[in-house]
Amino acid sequence: MFRRSFIATAAIATLGAAALSPVAAQGVIKIGEVNSYKVQPAFLEPYKKGMELAVEEINAAGGVNGAKVQLITRDDNGNPGDAVRAAEELVSREKVDVLTGGFLSNIGLALADFAKQKKFFYLASEPLTDKIVWQNGNKYTFRLRPSTYMQSAMLVPEAAKLKKKRWAIVYPNYEYGQSAVATFKALLKAAQPDVEFVAEQAPPLGKLDAGSVVQALADAKPDAVFNVLFGADLAKFVREGNTRGLFQGRAVVSMLTGEPEYLDPLKDETPDGWIVTGYPWYGIQTPEHKAFFLAYHRKYNDYPRLGSVVGYSAIKSLAAGIAKAKSADTEKLITAFRGLELMSPMGKVVYRAQDHQSTMGAYVGKTKNDKGKGTMVDYVYFDGAKFQPTDAEVAKLRPAN
Repeated sequence: MFRRSFIATAAIATLGAAALSPVAAQGVIKIGEVNSYKVQPAFLEPYKKGMELAVEEINAAGGVNGAKVQLITRDDNGNPGDAVRAAEELVSREKVDVLTGGFLSNIGLALADFAKQKKFFYLASEPLTDKIVWQNGNKYTFRLRPSTYMQSAMLVPEAAKLKKKRWAIVYPNYEYGQSAVATFKALLKAAQPDVEFVAEQAPPLGKLDAGSVVQALADAKPDAVFNVLFGADLAKFVREGNTRGLFQGRAVVSMLTGEPEYLDPLKDETPDGWIVTGYPWYGIQTPEHKAFFLAYHRKYNDYPRLGSVVGYSAIKSLAAGIAKAKSADTEKLITAFRGLELMSPMGKVVYRAQDHQSTMGAYVGKTKNDKGKGTMVDYVYFDGAKFQPTDAEVAKLRPAN
């Protein structure tokens, strides 16, 4: 199932190796990582593999400043309290040098607050809520993945082109879903002032009553639907929506659905023509992605998911930052990360000094049911640097620190 061209043309991945030249320091750099492995395995199993690949590459190249990298992971059980306890144990007992991780947005916020209280460096790898870098932003926290604002800003121009007036919205009722919907509404209203939001369903995460939610959306007779559900909730929503004809003759714009973690399980239930953000690993022809793909495939005999890219890029980011700082000291690392540039499988990434958000982008395209397999077609990479609010807007949103 893998494209031969990837194997034929790709080289061994050495992303970031130039930034990792050994210097005099010796020892071990301990990276502490906290995540919801049991609760969100579809994303986090590939994510962990991506991290382990990055650690292997870095150590094979001589480590960071002459020190080997050690990854120590903990499971947070999808609970913010457990996440903070795990972080405390990593810092106090394991004596880690930095923290990373977080999948669910409420857990990311809890870890960011822990970092602030303990004055300890934290790279939020996956959680998407805008609050991590804006309203609740702090000097100790940086974030890798494109935020809900960024991904909404990528989708809204496509949504506006549909010229649909009546929109229904469905999202998981916790921080990520609330953040994504608030941004989508504001940006779409600005782009299309006559838009109306005629129905809104916000089931608890992981507890979707698909029949009642789909029926409530259908009863509102919307012209289009904005979906923010993911994982098992997405699968239930799609199945019930197909059964009840919710998507028939209606446009759907959907955040994250083009990620293979969520698209692959849909199989022959994959709807055609949804506008989505995602990761079409099978068609990305850039040198940096080909190199990553080949290294990942050789190690795991599998194709990467978006989680693989995020985990890999998080460890590479930390290594590049520590190399630039010539230290894992928190204050030196903060200075190094402000404006830090590195190459990732998605291209160049820069950590913005003004809000600590990286410029990693996302692919936007459409879903297609290709002989019973969910794929993305007509996709384009959107550079995250182009989907940010102005510096003046950021200054209003983010506390000074």
